[in-house]
Amino acid sequence: MLHAVIMAGGAGTRFWPASRVATPKQLLNLAGERSMIQSTVDRLGSLVPPERVLVVTNERLVGAIAHQLPQLPAAAILGEPCKRDTAPCIGLAAFAVSRHDDDAVMAVMPADHVIQQTDVFQRALAFAADLVREQKERIVTFGIPPTYPAETFGYIQRGEHLTTTGDFSSFQVSRFREKPNAQTAAEYLESGDFYWNSGIFIWKAKTILSALKKHESSMHEQLAAIAAAWEQPDFDQVFAQEFAKIDGKSIDYAVMEHAEDVVVVEAPFDWDDVGNWQSLPRLQGVDSEDNTIAGKHLGVDTHGTIVRTSDNHLVVTLGLKDCIVVHTPDATLVADKHQEEAIRQVVEQLKQRGWSDYL
Repeated sequence: MLHAVIMAGGAGTRFWPASRVATPKQLLNLAGERSMIQSTVDRLGSLVPPERVLVVTNERLVGAIAHQLPQLPAAAILGEPCKRDTAPCIGLAAFAVSRHDDDAVMAVMPADHVIQQTDVFQRALAFAADLVREQKERIVTFGIPPTYPAETFGYIQRGEHLTTTGDFSSFQVSRFREKPNAQTAAEYLESGDFYWNSGIFIWKAKTILSALKKHESSMHEQLAAIAAAWEQPDFDQVFAQEFAKIDGKSIDYAVMEHAEDVVVVEAPFDWDDVGNWQSLPRLQGVDSEDNTIAGKHLGVDTHGTIVRTSDNHLVVTLGLKDCIVVHTPDATLVADKHQEEAIRQVVEQLKQRGWSDYL
């Protein structure tokens, strides 16, 4: 059967001050009336019912996620005791889904993507799952046709064409590429052979566990020890001890660079990874002055600006151009859009000053 694993452990510091340690971006309503993690579960629809959904997050967010996703069983939200990157997260999830389904197919996805075409996404996911069932050790991912030379995404170069069925075309993966510089990104776009790496993977749980056992034997051993303690009285203690021992590593380095049969499906759906505040104009649109506004705002001679506030707090902007203004009850950000990457530095300085109330 098809299971969905949703990775929801990120801090989302680029969305400060709306995003905080207790409310990272996956818990925020950034692209509609539902939070990002709610929308991620919603788009699975009946293809993957709640009993086959597993959310892996950090332990401090378990309660908040359970509150937002009341349809999921309590056991469907797994809180990691410490951060160890994506390979341990996915490996632990593979052990979890294998407990009740020895032949489980896993669709692994982040909690912070925006995909509006739910029906198309579900059909694409089912198509990818069928590709995995055809070849039991196959790994499938979705490639996003690039629309501009992005430097902030990883890339996938496609190789031999495999199949085309309706709206779906699949190709053998030639290689994965890290985030490129501007010139390289432009070359990728011009070649027509490269996709943005969506970070969505489909594979059998057995395949990922076998790969980890082969290439990351210590990690596999520690995850197996955790799995062996499931539903035992000392599970929490074993989980904390064994997970802390793991040498954290991304799934790209732990598995993907060694994988031999990797297929990329050209995504037939629109996709956005909502990486920073400048994602909002793409998702919410702009007004006649190229502004994107959420909340009560009065703008005078204001252009190309993003404003986020509440409906009961007025933000007035006068003579602003290409700025970001985010108001929350205890902190306000006013920034030049072209320096948005420095928001991470703001968060680091708050840590250094010990201003933990604002983190």
